[in-house]
Amino acid sequence: MKPLLDTDKIEKSREFYHQIHQIQMEYLKYWQENTLWHWEFWLSSALAVVPWVLWFLFRKRGSEARLLLVGSFTMLVTSWLDFLGVVFGVWHYSGKLLPTIPSFSPWDFSLIPVITMLWLQFKPTLHPFLKAIIYSTFISFIGEPLIEWIGLYSSGQWTPFYSFPIYIVIYLVAYRISKAKTFNDI
Repeated sequence: MKPLLDTDKIEKSREFYHQIHQIQMEYLKYWQENTLWHWEFWLSSALAVVPWVLWFLFRKRGSEARLLLVGSFTMLVTSWLDFLGVVFGVWHYSGKLLPTIPSFSPWDFSLIPVITMLWLQFKPTLHPFLKAIIYSTFISFIGEPLIEWIGLYSSGQWTPFYSFPIYIVIYLVAYRISKAKTFNDI
């Protein structure tokens, strides 16, 4: 069957994916020799697991589904934005837990979602905008520079000041999701 798309475009696309594949194989070899089983691999592993253990211990019982919805939203947004930052060369990561994902999976799939879920539970009567500012300040001006100081993240042209409003919006949307009244039985 002949595809609807022009075969020249398909071939050109195939060439790009072949180059991506070659680079990925080179990076996999580098990762196996320089990251796997080294201290940064173990640190990344701990950053991926420990927050979830803490969440399990300190979560608000009875609100797990609501919190996990918020965590899923946070994972989706942060991993997508992180992916874009890596792809466009704005920042990059060293010491990655997984060599196949361009973003830093402990940050996107563990640290940020768990911090968000736990922060929503903490002092729930505090004004959400104030909590968003504290949350964003912590992540942007303490978390990102700390991960960069350790050497797991290289910000390139990015500064914490760019992250600050983004994390405020992420928290406020997460807060709004957590307050949704549409949870009914299936």
